Amino acid sequence: MAIDRLTERQVIGTFFKALEQDLGASWIPGLTNYFTSDQASEEYAWLGMPPAMREWVGGRNAKGFRENGLTIANKHYESTIDILVRHLRRDKSGQAMLRIQEMADRANAHWASLVSTLIINAAATVCYDGQYFFDTDHSEGDSGSQSNDITVTLSGIPVETDGTSTAPSVSAMQYCIAQAIGQIASFKDDQGEPMNENAQSFLVMIPPVFMNATLQAVQTPVQAAETQTALVALQNKFKIDVAVNVRLAADWTTNFAVFRTDGRVKSFIRQEETGITLKVKGDDSDYCFDNDAWQIGIDTWRNVGYGLWQNSCLVTMA
Repeated sequence: MAIDRLTERQVIGTFFKALEQDLGASWIPGLTNYFTSDQASEEYAWLGMPPAMREWVGGRNAKGFRENGLTIANKHYESTIDILVRHLRRDKSGQAMLRIQEMADRANAHWASLVSTLIINAAATVCYDGQYFFDTDHSEGDSGSQSNDITVTLSGIPVETDGTSTAPSVSAMQYCIAQAIGQIASFKDDQGEPMNENAQSFLVMIPPVFMNATLQAVQTPVQAAETQTALVALQNKFKIDVAVNVRLAADWTTNFAVFRTDGRVKSFIRQEETGITLKVKGDDSDYCFDNDAWQIGIDTWRNVGYGLWQNSCLVTMA
């Protein structure tokens, strides 16, 4: 593309068109609540659950909220490229515009990068209740001790060929997913009441190595080891989606996670003070005069944090 055909307006139009066409990882909305911000940091107060309905005896019995919370500070993120004027002049295949479109792809992938980092670090990072997000001893009020970090020993499960922890069979994945869903369904709030009794939609997040077994696991009937008779498929009872997260590959070799996606409050928080902003130093800029190049940059103020651990369960296969 010749330099006289590439304008700053074209750059801006191309970038934002690409940005609008791709919303990034499809699993982000189901796992996160999105909040806008107008200051350096925001405080989120988890006030506990309201009390369950009771028989009216002796007047109302008002209960206060329990106060837990967290603060998320906005951070400044940027991505900037230089394009030499001679490259623009000699560009007959539209490579400059492709780079700009790829910047939009990077911007769309940013939420997935931030949230994936939260997930990878969740077994060693505290959340609002002072425990690690994935932990074996969460406790609030009358909830009792609860774990969203479970281990399943494949050699002991009542299914057909169980495979190994790094190469589980389809039936082993079915069993492990069912265990995680059951664990999430069992969680109680600070009033001792069930939190997820109406849960119907879940996301199974896996590293690429578990893709084949997991996709088959949520789409085929469960097999009974004793008779090999097909039982009900997981999808007949729940809506289960699968997210293959390549960002987990280096950290999860025997792990995967299950998240509830239909709760009002999600597992994670996305906070944004400013959306993606694009700035261009083109032909008429001092930068171009001094360097014989264009500079194109994007930036945003945002951050992520842990929401309700009760909507998630980490599974370790052993």
